[in-house]
Amino acid sequence: MATLTYVYADSTAVLGPLATYAEPHCYDLCAEHSERLTAPRGWEVVRLAVDTTAARRPSGDDLEALADAVREAARSRPRPEPPPGPAAPGADPMEVARRGHLRVLRSPDS
Repeated sequence: MATLTYVYADSTAVLGPLATYAEPHCYDLCAEHSERLTAPRGWEVVRLAVDTTAARRPSGDDLEALADAVREAARSRPRPEPPPGPAAPGADPMEVARRGHLRVLRSPDS
């Protein structure tokens, strides 16, 4: 696996290790496509060394980040129950309409 980055100003395509965050003009490629990569006429391809052994085994940091993400997802709070009250629009003489948690109320003067 490798990340392809285009540098339009320099007419260069850089093929290197997987990027850790998304950027415009960056594309992740599988091993087969990264080996066969060609650039448009007049462009230069720069191939940075890609460590293939790192992709086979996750590092301690990778496993810790995964565990943290799972813990965070488990901590997500359930949606609060709506407060007791009229369930349908129009049940309350002041309520005209409802959209999600927002209500449109009639003016008390009318």
